[in-house]
Amino acid sequence: MSSVSQTVMSPDKDWWRGAVIYQIYPRSYQDSNGDGIGDLKGITARLPHIAALGADAIWISPFFKSPMKDFGYDVSDYLDVDPMFGSLSDFDGVIAEAHRLGIKVMIDLVISHTSDQHAWFVESRSSKTNPKADWYVWSDPKPDGTPPNNWLSIFGGSAWQWDPTRMQYYLHNFLTSQPDLNLHNPDVQNTLLESVRFWLRRGVDGFRLDTINFYFHDKELRDNPALAPERRNASTAPAVNPYNFQEHIYDKNRPENIAFLKRFRAVLDEFPAIAAVGEVGDSQRGLEIVGEYTSGDDKMQMCYAFEFLAPDALTPARVGEVQKAFADAAPEGWACWAFSNHDVVRHVSRWGLDVVDRDAFAKLLASILLTQRGSVCIYQGEELGLTEADIAFEDLQDPYGIQFWPEFKGRDGCRTPMVWDSRSQNAGFSTADKTWLPIPVEHVLKAVDTQEGKPETVLEHYRRFLAFRREFPAFAKGGIAFNPVEGSVLTYRRTMGNETILCMFNMSAEPAVAGMPEGEWQTLSGHGFDSKIENQKVHLPAWSAYFARHA
Repeated sequence: MSSVSQTVMSPDKDWWRGAVIYQIYPRSYQDSNGDGIGDLKGITARLPHIAALGADAIWISPFFKSPMKDFGYDVSDYLDVDPMFGSLSDFDGVIAEAHRLGIKVMIDLVISHTSDQHAWFVESRSSKTNPKADWYVWSDPKPDGTPPNNWLSIFGGSAWQWDPTRMQYYLHNFLTSQPDLNLHNPDVQNTLLESVRFWLRRGVDGFRLDTINFYFHDKELRDNPALAPERRNASTAPAVNPYNFQEHIYDKNRPENIAFLKRFRAVLDEFPAIAAVGEVGDSQRGLEIVGEYTSGDDKMQMCYAFEFLAPDALTPARVGEVQKAFADAAPEGWACWAFSNHDVVRHVSRWGLDVVDRDAFAKLLASILLTQRGSVCIYQGEELGLTEADIAFEDLQDPYGIQFWPEFKGRDGCRTPMVWDSRSQNAGFSTADKTWLPIPVEHVLKAVDTQEGKPETVLEHYRRFLAFRREFPAFAKGGIAFNPVEGSVLTYRRTMGNETILCMFNMSAEPAVAGMPEGEWQTLSGHGFDSKIENQKVHLPAWSAYFARHA
């Protein structure tokens, strides 16, 4: 074989840099067997939609065996598929069809904790002397019987749960049914890394790592200090949650995690062209931790924090501030940006409460996201301009929402089933009499079939803009430089090699005018926005954009 053909056939180890990753929440994507819950065969059937959209990869939220107390983020077997979603052979079918369509497959790994029904925890809690006694974080109570320290759970209350069999407390950063693994134990690390190899051998192309900064705890179990009220931020937990009252320096974000991430990366490097993205959940040090976890080439390829998933309004200044903060905190790192996911209010609702033209707003936000420096995650339904669903208390499934209702309504509003066909039962998602979450009427009106082939729709804008983005490598892998903000107009340049692309966005419901930068610029088309230049000024309609290439 010639060296040329070897080069052509070699996998692109850098495929993840600037990739567009489409997140699938499997319970809500497509139901293939009529039980009202999405599954793996349903995902396989709908992969052509993702290919037509133009995404490079999919990230599938957990489908492992689980009692579903936290809808799959409480794993009871890392090496098998929950029957609700199908079988291992069904997952192999997802891989085969995705790869046939040129789509990479990333899966969600939840290794900071397991379900309390995992065989490991059942054994661990049985005694203080069994072989897995130290696989979870156990501690004696204080002399007065109270928990060993002041650590809090993200789901509310103490992070410690009393176990009458061992007469000890165990740590749970999330639900009481999600005990934390003790990654200080090398046997735990080794077993988890073997599960990583299991999925890599089945053909996955990468992983999304849930709560990556929660893997280790302080061995001395020291109390977290209080956080001053002015420093409290509701992006990691809702504002009504006392979790925000502490500075979480001992229950997560521990320095020992760096060595484990290097071990994890070494496993990825045993296989060709594998990538991982880590979720960093921390309101105070999120970007700093991202910098630590992505520096060099021996840890994570990319991470994301909560800057663009927070409630803070997205303004021209905010976009520049976040990118600058990331560049300062992680000069060697690579971000993966998202505006929505399965844990937060959909961004069209979160930022567009007072916006009249929600579709125009959605198109503009998509274009800003897809031209940021970094990789991009699109959450299912985002490409339809879906809003947050209003779920009645009696229909709630999310324990988080049930706990903090009505001040915080939980995450069900962004997890409702995908809408495919406005003329079919349950909008083409399922033939069941009842779906696991209700489908709002306003979503049915935005189903895929109502938008496909109509240039003015949000769906066709995503398809068009992703095609436009692929024409210019600077969007995927280039640098970014911001111009001063002019009123409601956000302006930045994406540069790679000799190519510079000018990006201007009117983030307002009113027309705007901004000055054209000096130099010779060639106006670009094909992105779907209408703007014009007069006397070296760019005239931008409401919620519009302008793009040009340096001539």
